[in-house]
Amino acid sequence: MEDNQDYETIDLLELLGVVRRHILALVLCTVLAAGAGFAVSKFVLTPQYQASALMIVNTRQDATANVTSDQLTSASRLVATYSIIVKSDTVLNQVIANLGLDMSYETLAQKVGVAAVDDTQVMQITVTDPNAEGARLVCEQITQVAPDAILTAVEAGSVKVISAASVDPDPVSPNVLRNTAIAGVLGLVLCLGVLFLRVLLDNKINTEEDVTKHLGLTVIGVIPNYENGGRK
Repeated sequence: MEDNQDYETIDLLELLGVVRRHILALVLCTVLAAGAGFAVSKFVLTPQYQASALMIVNTRQDATANVTSDQLTSASRLVATYSIIVKSDTVLNQVIANLGLDMSYETLAQKVGVAAVDDTQVMQITVTDPNAEGARLVCEQITQVAPDAILTAVEAGSVKVISAASVDPDPVSPNVLRNTAIAGVLGLVLCLGVLFLRVLLDNKINTEEDVTKHLGLTVIGVIPNYENGGRK
């Protein structure tokens, strides 16, 4: 047990020594990988903009009636059902026709997201697109087309817009800072992996310590090798 512990300690020290000897290479790999991640995120990937709108779900069309807690719970559950209708071909094909979009239903459906806001009866509709104004127009059309489609399908309740479609002026992706950091970490890990692999696969006797470690012999002397008058 003691021999195994000594062997692991020596291995860890050896790996630490490898890191110290190649610290410049590690830093260089990290910087190069981070620079590549920054360049790809900044100049290669297409920025994506996101527009969003809020709609409230009610279980009954009579807005003047008192709303109970049970009705609020039912409305929040209906958000999941209504989200499927919002992303259905009935709604999105109508949006494509109204805006004259040159895309298929499947393509538009991938750009649209619907989710409940904090498990409430409010649902948020988001549209992501490389064109900021295009995302806003699609989101706006969905809020206009979806209520009638929902009432036709469910035949109860109501859906009203409480926040008109608006677009974030800043792109939601790519995240340049995050991608740069991830690329830098990957470069560092890859470089460390190559260095450690070289150490693990190296079975040569290079130093006096290697003789003791691998052969179990004690070094009693070293014969220097001279070449061209200088010590090799």
